[in-house]
Amino acid sequence: MGNERQCVIPLHKPTNKELSFFFISGILVSFPFALFFSQSYPLFPYALSIVVIAPFVEELAKVFPLFYRHGETERSYVTIGILIGLGFGISELGLYVFFLGAPLIARIPGVIFHASSASITAYGIAKKNPLPYYLISVSLHLTNNFIALEAALPFGFLADLLVLIVAYLLAWHFYHQSSKEKIVA
Repeated sequence: MGNERQCVIPLHKPTNKELSFFFISGILVSFPFALFFSQSYPLFPYALSIVVIAPFVEELAKVFPLFYRHGETERSYVTIGILIGLGFGISELGLYVFFLGAPLIARIPGVIFHASSASITAYGIAKKNPLPYYLISVSLHLTNNFIALEAALPFGFLADLLVLIVAYLLAWHFYHQSSKEKIVA
């Protein structure tokens, strides 16, 4: 048993510069990734594209940069996920407000939602079990998009607010469940 090979990965705490990089990657990598793959949406009916396909593509696009990190703590992964999601959400806000004419106040919850859902999946990546957490994020996103598409739903605003609150509370819970010391190798 003395011939076993070991690999030691040193603890790496991201600097402010690195954290800024991941925020910017949400804007410059994740958001364009989602836009690029959204070009396939016209192959499907509009509602199917927005409600079903977009959540799968966007939730993957947001956490894609995390698959290349090593030596971070679980907490670092979740924090980086939040920053990527914020960058993504701000990009989406800009698209909707400046190019599609949506009211600014209506798009602010989306920024919070994207940060929260990205952190949920990031937690799954940190725990080396991303699929269930990714599916939670996709399910919340799918529900959010369905409610937004069906604006005439009774209590639609309250239902949308409930989805946002659930996403935020899950993100908060997983953030606090993540370890500041446990290294993700």
